[in-house]
Amino acid sequence: MRAIFTAVIFFGLTQMASSQDISDEKIKQLALEAILENPEIIMQAVGILKQRDAEIAASGANTVRLELENDPGSPNLGNPEGDVTVVEFFDYNCPYCRQAGKTVQELIGSDPNVRIIFQEWPVLGEGSMFAARAALASRAQGKYEEFHWTLMNGEGRATEASILKVARDLGLDIVKLLADMESPAVEVHLERSDDLARSLGFTGTPAFIVGDQTVPGMINLEKIEKLIADVRAAE
Repeated sequence: MRAIFTAVIFFGLTQMASSQDISDEKIKQLALEAILENPEIIMQAVGILKQRDAEIAASGANTVRLELENDPGSPNLGNPEGDVTVVEFFDYNCPYCRQAGKTVQELIGSDPNVRIIFQEWPVLGEGSMFAARAALASRAQGKYEEFHWTLMNGEGRATEASILKVARDLGLDIVKLLADMESPAVEVHLERSDDLARSLGFTGTPAFIVGDQTVPGMINLEKIEKLIADVRAAE
């Protein structure tokens, strides 16, 4: 109890300066005395900060997920009425995203009550941007799902030439596709994905939101199924 009390004092010292005439040097001296007397408060302070950051991240993830669940501009697969929503931020030229894509496909096949929301987040250059725009534009021709999985399961780097070949092979109208790639809806999706990903602290792809949990990096089927089960158990 004494250590906890000291930790509270430690965190309150800087706030005291705004309401009382206490110098910075005095605050430092009191803080140092508290640490020397109870060095364990350092770990307590770290724990408090980590808990605070986790709560902020969870709140942000939940807000983003709820926002995207009702966003017609975000492609989604699986069960549109599913009881658990998984959001994925990805780049078609990211090798880890391609591995994660296989996990997502397995998940959709094994769990009929999950909804996947895709956030195109092209961070790996011009080819990635062209791929994201083309995939989003393919929605206007009802081909997003086929286009997405063909690119995600492809070999080699996605380039303008290879992407247009996929579009032709899938029977898309190329002239319409190229026009739709510059549509306001595509622009909004890409800008929003970037803003949301960065607001959640994601620094690369893939990255997921499962319930109110943010999951940066690769994820296997067992882990994502566990996170989904935790969401269901909490409801």
